[in-house]
Amino acid sequence: MERRVLVTGGAGQLGTAFRALSGTAGFAVTALGRGELDVTDPRSIAAALDKFPCDAVINGAAFTDVDGAEGQRAQAFAVNGEGAANLARACAERGLPLVQVSTDYVFDGAADNPYGEEAPTAPLNVYGESKLAGEAAVRELCARHLIVRTSWLFGATGKNFLTTMLRLAETRDSLTIVDDQQGCPTPAMDLARALLGMLGQALENEEKAWGTYHLCSGRPASWYAFAGEIFACAAALGRPVPVITPISSAAFGAAAVRPAYSVLDCGKAKARFGVALGDWQPGLEAALSQIGARETGRERA
Repeated sequence: MERRVLVTGGAGQLGTAFRALSGTAGFAVTALGRGELDVTDPRSIAAALDKFPCDAVINGAAFTDVDGAEGQRAQAFAVNGEGAANLARACAERGLPLVQVSTDYVFDGAADNPYGEEAPTAPLNVYGESKLAGEAAVRELCARHLIVRTSWLFGATGKNFLTTMLRLAETRDSLTIVDDQQGCPTPAMDLARALLGMLGQALENEEKAWGTYHLCSGRPASWYAFAGEIFACAAALGRPVPVITPISSAAFGAAAVRPAYSVLDCGKAKARFGVALGDWQPGLEAALSQIGARETGRERA
């Protein structure tokens, strides 16, 4: 029998991935956008959980504009911190497990080896602070939880590094890309599939299953290197390709400071659940193919 899982942030790239996976891994997925479930409003959460009975909740709702959060601290904390608390409280009241998706940006990037789950957190920006607040709320309020930190999420939909690069390539002949930040690009579809696998195992054998885990792709890269592979794949598909030039974070001058190194050690998830994400290259190629198919469909329409 399929388990029912309710996903918040259903209009985002992760929510879209979960929706595409409904019916797989033993889960029927209901992914709700903000209009149907607003995590900042406890009444909206209660109404959604009453309308869509489920066996577990995955919180994919997030304020993800890292630079924008610097000037919108209250809004970022309302969604990422208080919103997670509202959801955790509602899940605890109903005896539902909660999967909270978090970020590598809870770390300061001063390490030179992959971060484990127990490494000290010290976010450099408001986004990371707000996501860390959400983690703390979930740990305090909902005992049956999986907090899963991931990194550099990308996919065929929504606003992410891949879609931003393709959009900029339509109008610019050259781009400067930061080359002194290193992390692990992670396909949204790969993460969604792995999260369902982890949740399924946790529900079958709850002993020692709940807790905090890291889960991202297995190959680190800089933003510049990631952009290079994006455009190499894009060129093979006949898409426009700009000249890219590396630039330092300081010279780029983004509003939010980002960790220079935020590679995550995912050994705990592999040991506990047998879950590990491989190289992100196949996910990149799949996302580009999906984007191309969508654009071709629009042209025909």
